[in-house]
Amino acid sequence: MIQAIKDRDPASSSSFWILLLYPSIHVMIFYYLSRFLWRIHLKSIARFLMQIARFLTGIEIHPGAKIGDGFFMDHAMGIVIGETAEIGRNVTLYHGVTLGGIMPAFKSNEQRGLKRHPTVEDGVIIGSGAQILGPITIGSNARVGANSVVLKSVPKGMSVVGIPAHEVGKQKLDSDFQAYGTAFSEVSKIDKSVSKMEQEIAVLKDKIKKLEKNNFNK
Repeated sequence: MIQAIKDRDPASSSSFWILLLYPSIHVMIFYYLSRFLWRIHLKSIARFLMQIARFLTGIEIHPGAKIGDGFFMDHAMGIVIGETAEIGRNVTLYHGVTLGGIMPAFKSNEQRGLKRHPTVEDGVIIGSGAQILGPITIGSNARVGANSVVLKSVPKGMSVVGIPAHEVGKQKLDSDFQAYGTAFSEVSKIDKSVSKMEQEIAVLKDKIKKLEKNNFNK
């Protein structure tokens, strides 16, 4: 986990300062202990321990969540990871990310024991403020742009942005680390639409100028 921070955060320095200063490390220490308690059915104690961690770090992780090696939460404040969330290896989340349920307050009794939260596969990067909702899968090495709302599964290596999130292209190099998940391989659909509108406006302006010139000559 310390090496993951060194690899992905240029602001990091020595292992000592990472251990001392990074809430991502602090909350994961609580998580590993609470996860052990959860698995031996001391669930109330596990939940209480993670509430202490939430108070100290501003990060909320349910002890029922499954988290792989190399997990890094950059800045980390405001991250929420639900009970049935599953996170693979070498995943990066930025502040304000939610791995949540799509309808947590609707027929809650019927949802107990069901898969309600996302599965995030290996190497995924999720930008700050993104909301990943429901029992969907974010494929390995996918990128989710900041403040996106993802309601459908994302294929492996795909970049998505927007509300609701839409695909904007596959990664050329799946293993490349891209801060905040915002370096996409193609221009987004929104950018393309704006560019097309600008071209059409330019054509209309040209036509108006010609009409005005013709009227003036008459």
